[in-house]
Parts: sequence; C-alpha cells; structure tokens
Amino acid sequence: MGADEMAHVVGGYTFNHWNDYRLHPENGILPQRWQALPATLARIAYPPLQTPYWHESDVWMIGHACFYELGNDLDWLLQSARAMNAVFGAGTVLLVSWWARRLFGWAGALTAATFCALCPTMLAHTALATSDMAMSFFLLASGTAYWMHLHDGRARMWWLSAGVFGLACVAKYTAVLLLPLFALLALWRVFRSEPLFWLGRTATTRWARLWVVLASTLGHGLVATTIIWAFFGFRYSAMNPALPGGEFSIPWVAILYGGGWKADVVQFCRDWRLLPEGFLYGFAFVLKHAGQRGAFLDGDYSIYGWVEFFPKAFLYKTPPSLLVSLAVSMLFVGLHSLGRSRQLLQRLYDFAPVALMFLLYWAVSLPSHLNIGHRHILPTYPLLFILTGALGWATVRSWQKSGSAGLILGTLSCLLLGWQAYTAARIHPHYLAYFSPAAGGPEQGYRHLVDSSLDWGQDLPGLKVWLDQNRRPGENLYLSYFGTGEPSYYGIEAIRMPTLHNFKHATPWYWPGPGLYAISATMLQHVYSGIRGPWTAELEHRYQMLRVNNANFRLIQTRAPGYEQLLASTSQQEWETAWRLYEELRFARLCHYLSARPPDAQIGFSIMVYRLRPEELTLALDEPASNLVRAIGRMSGPDGIKP
Repeated sequence: MGADEMAHVVGGYTFNHWNDYRLHPENGILPQRWQALPATLARIAYPPLQTPYWHESDVWMIGHACFYELGNDLDWLLQSARAMNAVFGAGTVLLVSWWARRLFGWAGALTAATFCALCPTMLAHTALATSDMAMSFFLLASGTAYWMHLHDGRARMWWLSAGVFGLACVAKYTAVLLLPLFALLALWRVFRSEPLFWLGRTATTRWARLWVVLASTLGHGLVATTIIWAFFGFRYSAMNPALPGGEFSIPWVAILYGGGWKADVVQFCRDWRLLPEGFLYGFAFVLKHAGQRGAFLDGDYSIYGWVEFFPKAFLYKTPPSLLVSLAVSMLFVGLHSLGRSRQLLQRLYDFAPVALMFLLYWAVSLPSHLNIGHRHILPTYPLLFILTGALGWATVRSWQKSGSAGLILGTLSCLLLGWQAYTAARIHPHYLAYFSPAAGGPEQGYRHLVDSSLDWGQDLPGLKVWLDQNRRPGENLYLSYFGTGEPSYYGIEAIRMPTLHNFKHATPWYWPGPGLYAISATMLQHVYSGIRGPWTAELEHRYQMLRVNNANFRLIQTRAPGYEQLLASTSQQEWETAWRLYEELRFARLCHYLSARPPDAQIGFSIMVYRLRPEELTLALDEPASNLVRAIGRMSGPDGIKP
C-alpha cells in the first residue's frame, strides 16, 4: 500500500459519508471523494467519533483503524480506489491522443497514446489512489478547454471551460498555476488580429477582445467558486456541527505562522468567509509544508531542496526510449519547418496551452523547496508524449513520398515503440521504482532518489513472499519500514526498528543481533531523521557516550535487580530520552554502513535486505570509527564516511 493511499481513501470516505472536512483536505478533495466512492456506497466500518483521534483530526490513526482493525476488506478498499483513479490515467491518455491527432493526424495520435500508456511513471501513478494523476489530467484538460473557449464563442464551450477549471481547483492546489496560464493565453488571443466571438457577440478591436476575455474569465472564477463550495457541502466550517467537535491536526495559528503575504491572503479569505474553511486550511497546509521539507538527492541532504532536483529526477526517471523519440520527433519537425515559418508559428499557436503549461510548471518547480518526489513534475509529461506524435506523422508523410523512406522511418518508429514497451514490461509490476540506465537502473535508484520517487511503502507483500522463500528457521528479522502498511497484516513478524509510523505499537527497546535486516530505502537514507548527512566525529562522540550505558539500558528494560538504584539518580523519563537518542544514533550508524554495502536482496527495489553475521554487526555498531571508515572505504571509496 502506498504511504498516502490510506489517507486518501479514509479522507474521501469522511467527506462523502460524514460531510466533514477535517481529515486530509490538503491533497485535493475531488480525487479523494472519487476514489472513496466505492467505500462510501459499501458503508465500510468506521471507528467511533468519540475518540481523541477524531478530535485531533488524525487521519493516520483513523485510517489504520479502518484498514486494519475493524474488519474491512483492505484489498478491496485499495483495489476499488485504485480502479477509480485509473479513470484519470485513461483520461490523460485520451487527451494526449486528441492533441496529437490535432497536430499530427491519426498516426501521430496512435504513437503518442502508446508512448503515454507505456510510460512507467504513468503506469505507476495511474495505479495508486493519490491525487497526482488527477491533477495531471485536470491541468491538461482545463488549459485545453480554456484555449478552445477562446476560439469557440458558443455557450457550451464556455460552460465546459469554466466547469473543468472548477474541477481542477478541487483536484489539487497546483491548479493555482492555471491562473497565469489563462492570463498568458488570454493576452495572446487578444493581441491576435482575428475577431473574437462570445455568446453571440463579435469583438473586432483589441480593447473589445480584452473586455470580452475579462468578462469570460471573471465568469470562470464565479463558476469555480461555486464548485469549490459545492464540494465542501456549501458550508464554511470544515467540521460538521452535528458531529463531535475537534480541531485541525495543526492549529490555524501554527499553519499560518511565518507564511508572509500568502498567509495574509488566506487570513483575509477566512475573515470574510470567501471560501470554505476546509479548502483554505488545505491550501495553507500546502504552503506551510512547501517552505522546507527533508529531501535526498545523490547522497546529499537538504530541507530546502536543490535547483537541479527535478532536472535530475527527470533524467533518472524518464525512459531513454522516450528521450530518443523526442529528439527524433523534433528533428523531423525542424526539417519540415525549414522555409515554412508561418506554418510553424501557427502550429506553436495551436499548441500554446500545452507548451505554456510546460514552461510555467518548470519555472515554478526549479526553485521549489518541496523536493520529495519525481511525481511533482508528472503534469509536464503530456507535452512530451504529444510531441512523439511527430514520429507517426513523419512516417506517413515519408511513405506517401517514398515507399523506401517510409519503410525505414516506420521501422525506426516501431523499434522506438518496442523499446518503450520493453522498458515497461521489464520493470513490471514495480513501475514506481523505474530508473533509467543514466541512474544505473532500478537496482541503483535508492542511491539517487527515495520517498515517492521510489519508496512509497508499496512492497510489504513482496517482502513476505521473499521471506517465505529465503528466511532461515529461527532467523531474526529486523524491520525499518517507510509507509502506512501494517507488517503483521501480511504475516511479517519482525523486531521493529525506527519506522515512518508506529501507530498504536509501542516502540520496543531492541538489541541488534545477527539475522535479516529489511530497511526501506527512505529509512536507509535517513531523509526524515534528525540525523542527516555524513557520520561526523561529533555524532560518533555522542554515540559512544551513550553506548557505555548499554548494560544500564538492559537493566532498565528488564527491571532486574539494581533497577531501583539507577532510578535513584536518573529518572525513568530521563533514561527513556537517552535511549531514544541512542537508538537514533545507533540506527544511523548502522545505515551509514549498510548504504555503502550492496544489499543481499532488493524487494521491489524499494526495500533493501541484508543478512548480517555477528562480526559484521560488531563492525557496524561496536568497533572504533576508524575501522568502520576503512570498511566503508573498501566498499564505496574514500569519501564514503567522514569521521
């Protein structure tokens, strides 16, 4: 199960069934409502509302109860939600095909649709109950509908454009990028010499066209506002007054603090109740968490991200077959455009909404501090798929002029399409873990990107299969898992090391021993730990200072004789605080060693499995740092660790 899927399904069910919007409004209410529709119709079991989790708007604890504690069919919940999300993926393929047919004819449409449908990134996010594919579809659909409306003055086209824009606004907050897109498209249309028709009126002068576009766009805003209110039940309060009350997971004061002018705009809308509270809170939540977030790239760590993050993610996660096809397509378009500048300009004009959205999206993504996943540039891929349609178009043109040239180009096109199909087949079913040869393939992906670019908690079932086939009798399993899945649900009994969510499980005081260590890529790279970056002399000193208390920690855990004497000088709470720091440092030291060591197995390329012998574990945790440095140096080079 993907790490965010639980929240999407349970949030959507809460919106649909309870008419309450306190849980997870930050990820788009439309996809969550849509994905949870089967669960809503089935009236799944839901935990009592008189709990602290409801009061605190804790979607993760409520989600854990719905998925694992109340007898609901987890597999059905997930598969039904994913099936609903597949509609957005199919819709994107159809829109790509429509655009490619408009530009390159039927051969271009078939080529572009095939590249789109066989892209590992598309396959990965179509099959997950999240909001990324929905946003990709609605950004493309809304830009297209608005551009069509600017050239077709019929009322039905205006209603289509306004309605799709409204739906985009409740699909994900990235829809805010449609505002500058609409402005650029409108200006481009206004400054064209062609008259503009709208609702039976013709605007021939530039000023007349400007006023028509302004009136139309204002109408779009009114329709979108109405749709937003409709999706939030035409009620300002996010919390249903007929249900037990509560507060948001992060209070309003904290979510707006330090937000600058953007937070002031949200506060203004709150004061005047211009939009529903749930919508405003979700938007403010996104702004708050976009400012800084733990991120990992090529062995480096940051909370503010890198300008090169998304270009590198694009290079690492895009199949070479698509990149080569794009280069060939652009070559043929360029050759065909020689001496036909007017025709080229017209094609660019026709393609304006897709091209401008691509440029806008990249302009916003490059300086973004939210560098947690390749999926955040998913809306830029439709442009690439559409452009590959030039391959089909060039093949047909060449065939019409010369059979031999058409045969050569047709063979090339088939080879590129076959390469794309082979890429998808080879990575099946681990589409999310696809990495191109430029990154060393999926086996090396965890050294470049983690989190939702690779590891979204999806491989617990695969781990269970591997354990059944490879675990030795009596062999201990130590598990550090990044995700919201419940290992015990899949029959995985393990000693739990630090994980993303513990839910109701008490974190054990455990002692590493020989056996199997299964560690999710995101946990291995310590993205969300308080200890990021290289293992420094300062960290080693802190670790060794705490390690001398090993015997005392065991005494505290077992409460053996001498336990009371320890508490006479140091309280239980102080010992527990020291243990948590020691555990964090110990796990970090182990991960620094393991990240340089090749894993013994990779589960779906996202969970690394290591079989550690006593002497190797001693080296990783107990021997002096100099020995550890030499061992890591032998595995990964002299810069593997900095003592």
